[in-house]
Amino acid sequence: MTAQGSISFVVGEEKKLTDVLSESDVLPLLKSVVGAGLDLAAIVDMTGEPLWFFVPGETAPGAMLPLGTALECRPIILSGDIVGRVHLSAGEGIDPALLRFLARVVGDAVNSMVQTNLKRMMVTELHTKVVQMSYDELLEKNRQLSASEQKYRELAEHLEMRVQERTAELKQAYARMLQQEKMASVGQLAAGMAHEINNPLSFVLSNLETLEKYVRRLSEHAGFCEGQLRQSGSDDLAGRVEDRRREQKIDFILDDLSDLFSQSLAGAERVKKIVSDLRGFSHIDEAEYSQLDVNIEIDRTLSVLSSEIPADAEITREFGAIPLIVCRGALLCQAFLNIIRNALQAKPSGLKLLIRTAMNSKDHITVVFKDNGPGIAQDIQARIFEPFFTTHEVGSGMGMGLKVVYDAVSSCGGTVTVNSREDHGAVFVITLPVNGRTDE
Repeated sequence: MTAQGSISFVVGEEKKLTDVLSESDVLPLLKSVVGAGLDLAAIVDMTGEPLWFFVPGETAPGAMLPLGTALECRPIILSGDIVGRVHLSAGEGIDPALLRFLARVVGDAVNSMVQTNLKRMMVTELHTKVVQMSYDELLEKNRQLSASEQKYRELAEHLEMRVQERTAELKQAYARMLQQEKMASVGQLAAGMAHEINNPLSFVLSNLETLEKYVRRLSEHAGFCEGQLRQSGSDDLAGRVEDRRREQKIDFILDDLSDLFSQSLAGAERVKKIVSDLRGFSHIDEAEYSQLDVNIEIDRTLSVLSSEIPADAEITREFGAIPLIVCRGALLCQAFLNIIRNALQAKPSGLKLLIRTAMNSKDHITVVFKDNGPGIAQDIQARIFEPFFTTHEVGSGMGMGLKVVYDAVSSCGGTVTVNSREDHGAVFVITLPVNGRTDE
C-alpha cells in the first residue's frame, strides 16, 4: 500500500494456455467441427504437441494422431503472444475452402474463450489482493470490483453473442458461395458441351438423312436394273442375278436399313435433347429472373439426373395446368435436383417418387415431391435446412443440399416445408408465387 492509501498490486505470473483453457471448454467445439467431415481437430502448443484433440471413433491413449492430406492451422493468442494453434486436417475429398472456413470459425471461438477466461482470472486475482487490505479500502475496492466484474461479464456475453452471429454469417456466406460456384460450373459445362457436341451432332444427323436418301435411290436403281434385265429375255443372266440377290440377302438388308436409319436418327436426336436439357437446366442464356414453366423445368431436371436413376425406380409425374411463374430458373432447377437426388440416395432400390404440380390459389402454385424412403426423424426435421447439417456419415456429404433448396425457393419468394415420419417416406412441398419476387 502506498503513502496515499491507494492499492498497488501486480497481476499474477505469466499464464500458459492450459491455465486459461480446459478440456470442457474446447472439446465440445472440436467434436462439433469434426462432425463437418474432418479427420482431426486439435489444439497444439508451439512445439506442435497436442493439448486437446478429437478424432472420429475411439483413440487409444498414446496413439499417433492421424494426419490428412489437407491441413489448416490458426494461431491462438494470449496476452499478445502466439501460444498455440488450432490444427484441422482432413482427407483429399474435402473442399479446401470449407477447411479454411472451419479453421477460421474455430480459431475465432477459441481466441474469444481465451480472452474471456483470462479476464475472469484477472478479476479473481484482483479479489485475492483486495481481501488483504483494510476494511474501508476493501469496501471501496469491492464497489470498483463489482462494476469491473459486471463490465467484463457484459463484455464476455457480448463477445459470445458476436461469435455466434459471426459464425452464422460465415455459414450463410459460404453456403451462397458454394451455390454460386456450383451454378457457374454447371453453366460453363452446359455451354461447353453444347458447343462441342452440337456441331458434330448436326453433321451426323444431316449425313444420316442424306445417306438414307442415297440408299433409297440405289435400291430403286437396283430394282430398275433387275426389271430391265428380266424384260430383255436373258433368262440365264436374270437367274444368276436373282441367285446372287438371295445369296447376299439383299431383301433383308433393304428391310433392315429402314430400322437402322430410324434408330440411328432417334439416338442422335436423343443426344441432342440431352444437351438441350442440360443447357436449359443451367439457364445460362437467360436473365437472372425470367418466366418459367415449372413442369418443363422438372422434366429437364429428371433428364439431367437420368444416369443416376436406377432401372427399378418408379417416378410418377402428375403435372397440373399451371401458369408460368417469374423466378430464378437456375436456382429453382438446382432445388428440384437436390430434392430428387436426396430421394434417390435415401432409397437406392425400389424407389417410388411422385411429383405433383397444381394451383394452390389464384396466385400461388405448389410442387410436391413424395417418396417411399426411410423418412426423416421428428427430432431433426427442424434442422434439415441448416447449412452443414447432414445425417450422412462423415466424409459422404457436406449438408448443403437442402440448404440450397431453402435459399433457392426463398429467392423466388416461396416456401418449402417437409412432412415425414420414420419408415413412412418424406413429402417436400414447395409453394411459389406466380409473379415471383425480384427484390433481394
